[in-house]
Amino acid sequence: MRSLFLWTLGITFCLVVGGGAWYGLYINTPAPGSGTATVFIPKGAGVRQIKAILGREGVIKDDIRFLLLARLTGRSNRLRAGEFALDRGLRPTEILKILEKGEVIQHRLTIPEGLTLRQIAALYAQGEWVKQEEFLALCTEPHFIATLGIKQDSLEGYLFPDTYTLVRGESTAHAIITTMTRRFLNVWQEITAENTSSMDRHKVVTLASIIEKETAAAEERPLIAQVFLNRLQSSMRLQSDPTVIYGLTDFNGNLTRKDLRQKTPYNTYVIKGLPPGPICNPGQAAIEAVFQPAKSDALYFVSKNDGTHFFSKTLKQHNRAVRKYQK
Repeated sequence: MRSLFLWTLGITFCLVVGGGAWYGLYINTPAPGSGTATVFIPKGAGVRQIKAILGREGVIKDDIRFLLLARLTGRSNRLRAGEFALDRGLRPTEILKILEKGEVIQHRLTIPEGLTLRQIAALYAQGEWVKQEEFLALCTEPHFIATLGIKQDSLEGYLFPDTYTLVRGESTAHAIITTMTRRFLNVWQEITAENTSSMDRHKVVTLASIIEKETAAAEERPLIAQVFLNRLQSSMRLQSDPTVIYGLTDFNGNLTRKDLRQKTPYNTYVIKGLPPGPICNPGQAAIEAVFQPAKSDALYFVSKNDGTHFFSKTLKQHNRAVRKYQK
């Protein structure tokens, strides 16, 4: 009996020592390879699925010992979802620490001033952040728009152009639109804290969107704002080409006389006053130009073909400028 006991004890000791060595060798040995792997852990992924993903990317050796390590260290239920940049050559314990901390990759995307809803949706879709049609559908969904504090049929004009931080798995169409709209509301609050206008917010944003599309020269925005305000006060049509283009469904890049005569809600050669809504998403400077226009009696402007415009007070002066710059 004593011999059997000693034999059993010896076998057990060997198993414990061998098992410990087997386990210790794994947790302290980095996976082979070099470089950095971009790994995406989906929401709801369990430790087994995470093990398989990490193994497939060559970050760890796909082994049951990873499960043992995660559970023995109490991390199996604390691993975060998201996109991670993981260096190959780290030990499994180091990989677990990174996933527990949730140090996900943060991407930065700049949305330029003057893009339309469709152009913004395409930009996000290009980076595979959203599905373009889903994004556009949300931007015209009445209940969703109302929850954002915007009382309009569309979010055109209210997606503020800026640089945004995006995270895989978190930056959904819903989240992105909400963030951009909140940014608009914050900027609007900052501007209106010190400025007032006789126009309501929607009209201000609509006029700002036209100003944004009319010029890329920052110094001209207040002057162009005043031209349009002068025209509105004089009951003159705005006659803005960008509004006409926005209202066309099949614009091919060449604005014709036929286009200028086509009746659409956005053709300011045909309708009086402002169009029914913004024609793009304006930046802060264009919005501020509506509140702080330049002092001018000008009623006309024409492109000088160098990114700037020539401004005129009378139609005679304007026609002369057109002949000079638009031969």
